[in-house]
Amino acid sequence: MKKILVPCDFSVTAVNAFRFALDTAARSKGSVYLLHVIELPVLHDSLIMPVLNFEQQLLTELKEKAEARLEKVITKYNKEGLDVVTKIEFGVPSKVIQNYVREQSIDIIIMGSHGASGIKEFFIGSNAEKVVRHATVPVLVLKDYFKGPITNIVFPHTLDLENQDDLVTKVKALQSFFKAKLHVVWINTPLNFAPDSLNMDRLITFAKTYTLKDYTLNIYNHTNLEQGIIEFSNTVKGNLIAMGTHGRTGIDHLILGSLTETVVNHTKKLVWSYVMNEELVEA
Repeated sequence: MKKILVPCDFSVTAVNAFRFALDTAARSKGSVYLLHVIELPVLHDSLIMPVLNFEQQLLTELKEKAEARLEKVITKYNKEGLDVVTKIEFGVPSKVIQNYVREQSIDIIIMGSHGASGIKEFFIGSNAEKVVRHATVPVLVLKDYFKGPITNIVFPHTLDLENQDDLVTKVKALQSFFKAKLHVVWINTPLNFAPDSLNMDRLITFAKTYTLKDYTLNIYNHTNLEQGIIEFSNTVKGNLIAMGTHGRTGIDHLILGSLTETVVNHTKKLVWSYVMNEELVEA
């Protein structure tokens, strides 16, 4: 976690993410990249061509104001004088973030989220949700500032053994970085029910296959997968939930949803996610 990106919209949750990123950078001896995206309104005289062009003076003023606010945040919270790189861009936040990750070879995105619920969650979602869905690097989402330490990482999994190497390797690195205990859990719901004896055999095989260390193996029964993950996390005093996500988009996403994004929206715990190439990790 040497190069940490924090998208900053100056909200309380974004500032909380910056503070946690500073703590993480102090531990890794890394740098924090603080990115603010100015999203400009655009009017259209057709379905294709925009007609509203902002004068350069206005763009300059917006950028200068954002620079001043970034500097204020850095001055207030970066007491240790850690390396912080600032950048201001114009555009659609989720797309700008994707491009910036590639350009700067970012290792992880740490960002705040207000969450979303009801109709807004189904049709729109949050910026954090969009980043989680499309990021090419791990994303850690939080709502409240967490001083730490992270001692318990919850790792819900379907226990598939194919195409999981990349995800599990990253989760093991996360565990090693924080020196935390890993709690691997199978959430047993009516839709994916299996006897405990079979589930425990699969858990043991999973742990042996990936040579896990300092871990527990768990089966948690619940009627709802998302709530089961959150409630199990509470029982083991989990600080962070680590999950793989599929990155579905469009109508497929609306119909099938994303378990990771739903958990991000509905828990106050830290949620670490990684987009898988294969859609095998979550139910």
